[in-house]
Amino acid sequence: MLMSTQASRYAHLLLDARAQAEQIPTLSSRSPLSVDDSYEIVRSLIDIRTAQGETLVGRKVGFANRKIWSKYGVDAPIWTPIFNETVRYTDENRGLQSLVGAVQPRIGPEIVFKLGHTPERDATMEELAECIEWMAHAFEIVVCPFPEWKFEAADSIAAFGLHGSLIVGEPKMLSSASRRNLGQVLAYASLSLSCGDELRSAGFGSDVLGSPLHALWHLHQQLNAQDQFTPLTAGEVVTTGTWTDVCPIKAGETWTSAFSGVSLPGLTVSFV
Repeated sequence: MLMSTQASRYAHLLLDARAQAEQIPTLSSRSPLSVDDSYEIVRSLIDIRTAQGETLVGRKVGFANRKIWSKYGVDAPIWTPIFNETVRYTDENRGLQSLVGAVQPRIGPEIVFKLGHTPERDATMEELAECIEWMAHAFEIVVCPFPEWKFEAADSIAAFGLHGSLIVGEPKMLSSASRRNLGQVLAYASLSLSCGDELRSAGFGSDVLGSPLHALWHLHQQLNAQDQFTPLTAGEVVTTGTWTDVCPIKAGETWTSAFSGVSLPGLTVSFV
């Protein structure tokens, strides 16, 4: 297990790289780094960022899309905390986002849940669905401090789960009836992602660990097994994983998404 002093040093190194918008060698190239080690760095990052005045508002499930695992050399989902300073809500599902300071930015379309109730420790997926207050479509802007997007899974966990920012669309409040079928509805839904008039990628909700609801359940189970972290609680937002491979983005582009099979509006975001 990584010593707390080394975890803190790595945490400050990653925070400095983000503040300076710099690329750095992977942590795993310096010395062996396990997944458990990387979560010790995450624990240090939470302590540091909270002490600096940031507020933890939720969690991100990363690499939930099994179709992209081989491309990035991972074989399981990861998670990372999300802080208030990286979350934005759109006006009528349209947004403007600066990419200043974003290192090697890419875009991923996701489903976000907000928990209205704290789930029981042994909650089933159906019981987790009952805890959801609303869902929304979102674009996550992912960033990577490691050259050419090459890293080990442990590196990506420590580096904020590659989370840059989250642009959230209009929330849809869930009724009891919609919660009962939520997992299945999202599994069969599809999404397209375009830049200007060009289709860049497409995917299905089933690509996300079978369903975004299953991604939420997986996160809940993982947190239950990690005593150093707090479990999911009411009020948190959880972004459940990209439906497509993440696509490189640059200033001057406008990206749009559209759903089929679920009554959620798409998003339109322009980057500057």
